[in-house]
Amino acid sequence: MGKSIVWTAALALAAAGLATGNAALGQSAGSGSALKGHNSNAPVDVSADRIEVQDRADRALLVGNVHVKQEELTLDAPRITVAYASGGQGVTGGNVKIQRLDAAGGVTMRSPTETARGDFGVYDLNRKLITLVGGVQLLRQGNRVDGQRLVVDLNSGRAVIDGGGPVGGGGRVTGHFTVPQRTAQ
Repeated sequence: MGKSIVWTAALALAAAGLATGNAALGQSAGSGSALKGHNSNAPVDVSADRIEVQDRADRALLVGNVHVKQEELTLDAPRITVAYASGGQGVTGGNVKIQRLDAAGGVTMRSPTETARGDFGVYDLNRKLITLVGGVQLLRQGNRVDGQRLVVDLNSGRAVIDGGGPVGGGGRVTGHFTVPQRTAQ
């Protein structure tokens, strides 16, 4: 594997679930991520300080305090570009199908049990993949995994964190996991 180590965050979080003895964490860790089975076909709600629709390019720019919500999944960033297919109707025609969200400027993704942060993010709704890159941190119930790239497959619930780093630079994945507090007997 060389100096660049790839960890499956699901494995690390499963170990953390076993270590903490938390049944809820252990159950979702077995499936990899609380996002497994997330309905990427659900409506997407957006809010921003400014929205610029570029109908000819089939995209919209959301700028300033951008908040995106799809069921229990939220995405917050200073700037998000929305790529959509309009079927010739445009945004005002009401037949818009969001294909992809590209977030920049510091991205925070939240589910009911997990929070992930990175410098940039892509949510590909067609492939059901969420990717965060740059200074990535995945948090779940007091446990943390840090790396340079996180890919979450919403179909399988598998989350993979890559250490990345410059070529030959030895980027590594690191983690901090809580353990149950035992009383002396």
